[in-house]
Amino acid sequence: MPANHSCCAGCAIPLPSSMTFDPRQRCGSCLLTPPPFHRVVAPWLYGEYLSHIIHQWKFSGERRMTPLLASLWQQRAEIHSPIDLLVPVPLHWRRRWQRGFNQSELLCRQILATSPELDRCKLAHQLVKRRRSTAAQSSMTAQQRAHNLKGAFTVSESCDNLSIAIVDDVFTTGATASAVADALVTAGADHIEVWCLARTPAPDY
Repeated sequence: MPANHSCCAGCAIPLPSSMTFDPRQRCGSCLLTPPPFHRVVAPWLYGEYLSHIIHQWKFSGERRMTPLLASLWQQRAEIHSPIDLLVPVPLHWRRRWQRGFNQSELLCRQILATSPELDRCKLAHQLVKRRRSTAAQSSMTAQQRAHNLKGAFTVSESCDNLSIAIVDDVFTTGATASAVADALVTAGADHIEVWCLARTPAPDY
């Protein structure tokens, strides 16, 4: 599986492989419109093999794949800042009922259980709630996704001065992560990262 080794330090979009990774390097989009989070940790590129595994995990009930996927994330992810809370991207209750689980929460629990450097970090799986059901986004543009998720999330308590990592499976346009991050910033969060298994490359990559 291709590693996402040369990427924007802000949104993890792949950059030309000839460029040396710089933790301060930002793509044009992040420079023009800084996202509401500090960085995205997405160690793999979303492609054929990882797509198959994640699809089986999410839609075929293969929860046993959670340790494998957490291990893949840990193999290449680097945790730079102390993190107080891991927040899985929430599903609407109807979708969670249909699926039987929230894959982001499963990933959070496995990462916490197997990462000694996160021994003081807590799982906050009820901190952010999805207040309304949203349409499936797979065929939407970035602008449509942002509009679809506007105001979709709410935070249940104050996050003053906390460092938080939002956990999801795949980072595509960033609309979901941005919507969750906006809600956390409003609640007072000081530092926000987004941790995902993989980053979807740009269409012309």
